Amino acid sequence: MGIAFTAIDFETANGFRGSPCAVGLTKVRDGRIVEEASWLMRPPADHDHFDSRNIAIHGITSQMVRDAPRFGDLFPEIGGFIGADVLVAHNAAFDLGVIRSALEVSSLPGPAWEYACTVVLSRRSYTLPSYSLPFVAEAAGVPLLKHHDAVEDARACAGIMIDIADRWDAASVEEVLEIHSLPLSRAEQYAPGVDELSKATRTALGRGSLAAGWAGWPEEGVNPLPNMQADPRHPLYGQTVVFTGSLGMPRPQAKERVAGLGAQPASSVTRRTTVLVVGDGFVASDLRHGRVTGKVRRVLELNERGHAIDVLSEEQFLRLTGGSFPLHRP
Repeated sequence: MGIAFTAIDFETANGFRGSPCAVGLTKVRDGRIVEEASWLMRPPADHDHFDSRNIAIHGITSQMVRDAPRFGDLFPEIGGFIGADVLVAHNAAFDLGVIRSALEVSSLPGPAWEYACTVVLSRRSYTLPSYSLPFVAEAAGVPLLKHHDAVEDARACAGIMIDIADRWDAASVEEVLEIHSLPLSRAEQYAPGVDELSKATRTALGRGSLAAGWAGWPEEGVNPLPNMQADPRHPLYGQTVVFTGSLGMPRPQAKERVAGLGAQPASSVTRRTTVLVVGDGFVASDLRHGRVTGKVRRVLELNERGHAIDVLSEEQFLRLTGGSFPLHRP
């Protein structure tokens, strides 16, 4: 028997990860895609506003989901499709976090799931200028015609996992992880009123603190030491991260965030750099179209010399770190 799992991808209506508006699911058996499912949905009540920046990413509007069931109504079907499978996602902590936060604000219980992340595994299987889904899908020989269509992204993620398993001659997700000395991750079950709310949900419920707006980069700030007690399974753990351009938070705050996840923030691109986060509306496809900053150009030069550095957009960075877009920009 070959590898078996379910790949999952969520799209959200706004910066809060508990605002799912679409989900795509792809089931794999014996190394082949055998079944798919996808739904549009209304996000949980009071978290269902659609941010223009999210709409620009996936094209889903409030009108498109006006008559769709809410997440809570669809969750039994989503869970039924997954069954007892290991879940696989590209930046899996985000997608599993979507489920957790959406359950929390819907006051619904949810089961535990084991999962693996193709961002983490692709960094150990390919040498690429960016480990965003389109670049990794291309390296794996997987078609991806419409990035941010939930079922297409789930299908691409499934194809990447199948290709990685083939490259390492592994017959299961667990075996792929074992080859790289990585544990299978686990999202714990959730019981409303019993288990503590996640940090993302607590932040969303106190959202007034996010309304300060677009902060820009007032200063480079210090480079705090990484938290060595952070979860080593996180994609940023052990990385050296540099920032360029303007994001929705001050650069010192961004550095504190990655340091808390076990990464070492730095101020300039060197041979030690492993991740570059690019603001100013950058998307990964800009690498192919020549829209790059001086730091990005330096990264591309180092990549050509064999120094693997991953280039992330603001959206990818926020997904990786559990952050959200600021509510207002001037």
